[in-house]
Amino acid sequence: MILNNELIFGVDSFGDVPDNLETNQPVTYDTALKQIIKEAQLADELGIDVIALGEHHRPEYAISSPEIMLAAIASVTKQIKLSTGVTVLSSDDPVRVYERFATLDNISNGRAQIMLGRGSFTESFPLFGYDLNDYNELFEEKVALFSELRKGQPVTWTSDYTQNLDNIQVYPKIQGHKLDTYIGVGGTPSSVIRAARYGFPVIMAIIGGDPVRFRSLVDLYQQAAAKFHNPQYPLGMHSHGVIAETDAEAYEIGWQYLRRSMDRIGSDRGWPPMTKERFDYEVQTGAYYIGTPEHVAHKIADKMTKVGVKRFDFIYGAGGQPAVLREQILKLYGQKVVPMVKDLITSGTYQYR
Repeated sequence: MILNNELIFGVDSFGDVPDNLETNQPVTYDTALKQIIKEAQLADELGIDVIALGEHHRPEYAISSPEIMLAAIASVTKQIKLSTGVTVLSSDDPVRVYERFATLDNISNGRAQIMLGRGSFTESFPLFGYDLNDYNELFEEKVALFSELRKGQPVTWTSDYTQNLDNIQVYPKIQGHKLDTYIGVGGTPSSVIRAARYGFPVIMAIIGGDPVRFRSLVDLYQQAAAKFHNPQYPLGMHSHGVIAETDAEAYEIGWQYLRRSMDRIGSDRGWPPMTKERFDYEVQTGAYYIGTPEHVAHKIADKMTKVGVKRFDFIYGAGGQPAVLREQILKLYGQKVVPMVKDLITSGTYQYR
């Protein structure tokens, strides 16, 4: 039986710039960033375990430096874990990334968490002078170096894609523990095996289709972790959702805003626009958690159990949802959904069609 205290529930913001409810136009970036800090305070007060902030370099998102946002959030919160979702390590310097999060960990009393990933967008590569042709090699070598830095010992390192180091100490030091580190993956088996090799737990980004298909990756991770003699950590998943007092209200919000976000992404990647049929599939069977607290809780409990994960991060606010809607979702998630999911999973009484 799974115990309540084994389950982790977070919220994930990509940093979408919200619309002004009166004008239906995006608010300014300073307003958007301050709103995210306010939402993090609310999540902390609600007892949500983790807040994860994305790193993006696009006009519809306000957060390009999540660690700075997390430092600001650290000063106004007490308990919530301060994470990223994700830090694009491929186009950054592993030493500088480690130093920034070691600093965050020290000022937040050990609450820093980093989720490393290659990112779902590619704007950071040309922005910071990296070649997309080296996409895989950059991440592989930088994760390897980050793993060495995380040990807290002097590092000697030679590489084709990072700087060479000769018995170098990195500061500030973290006392009593290692930096809490996850790998964010999008469904590639090699990514799961890499995370297991370095002993990092995985968060699976499930943004479409039936989440149950990711169960094979959970099994693969456990097999690989055993092969590499590394701990078999509890894994997690994150997906988009909207929660409201009625299913109809949640559906309308999702259709207006989440569809907008997916269509914007799809236009860059050659995907067709979201159809009503596809949206309905995602709501009913797939990766969208949209509905009343009861509806969403039963679906989360069902999918978490079938996928085999113990952490769920709820992506909220996509597509420019106004601040009042975002705060409403956070309250319903923290006050109703999370306690209900814990009870449903521990008792095994969840029911989802």
